[in-house]
Amino acid sequence: MKHHLVDTEQDNQQERLVSDDYLLGFVEGEGCFYIGVVRSRETISHWQVIYFFKVSQNPTGKLVLEQLKNRLACGYIKANSLSDKSDKSLAFVVRDLPSLTKKVIPFFKGKLLTKKAEDFEKFCRVIDLVISSNHLTKKGITKILDIAYSMNTAKRRYSKQEILAGYN
Repeated sequence: MKHHLVDTEQDNQQERLVSDDYLLGFVEGEGCFYIGVVRSRETISHWQVIYFFKVSQNPTGKLVLEQLKNRLACGYIKANSLSDKSDKSLAFVVRDLPSLTKKVIPFFKGKLLTKKAEDFEKFCRVIDLVISSNHLTKKGITKILDIAYSMNTAKRRYSKQEILAGYN
């Protein structure tokens, strides 16, 4: 088990140990491996696959988000919602493919225990499809949509058929 020293104001500048296991458990409860497809003016199909890893927390939990950011050595912390001014929560987010493939995925590979493990495996499958440019084909985007729509139960803005109509 690896430990990382973290200096915090809340601990009056005292050192304390935060384990990878603690961060893994935190992500099990508060993390999200997200795959979506959004409209895009910049692509031939007018659709773009988006993917990110996100962990949300109220402002008092900012320390944990900072520790996760430091441990993974990537990503950024931002307001969780830009549209809902009453939402004061924060989010640690990693969106770029190199950080996801070289830092986030290796950190979590084989270590998640809950339903999050299933979502993580699906997330990895989609990232592999994107890396191999399969997201640019109708067959590939169909696989991605099937995976993505099985991961997140929230209502989707666009139907699979609407998205697939953009692909030849």
